[in-house]
Amino acid sequence: MALADTLATVLYHGYEGTEGWTGFPNEGTIIIFGVVLLPIYVMIIAWFTGTPRATKTGLLGVTYLVGIATAMWVSMLILTVLIGIIFYGAVPSIS
Repeated sequence: MALADTLATVLYHGYEGTEGWTGFPNEGTIIIFGVVLLPIYVMIIAWFTGTPRATKTGLLGVTYLVGIATAMWVSMLILTVLIGIIFYGAVPSIS
């Protein structure tokens, strides 16, 4: 067991994979969804309320935005889990 503790100290520098609070609703999330994405929200509203209205094009644009955002969030989730396993020895958790 001493070898495992030594390796954990060398590899993880005293941090544990489940230490602290990780998850979706943090301050950064509020800033990203509330401030940074505000021009995107205005653009989407303009697609459906502007003149001339292009509902089909607006729905296509919304579909692309949702698809791109979903791909980014899922890939970042997978990357976060892999980083947690490789560098911290456990999957990050909310607790």
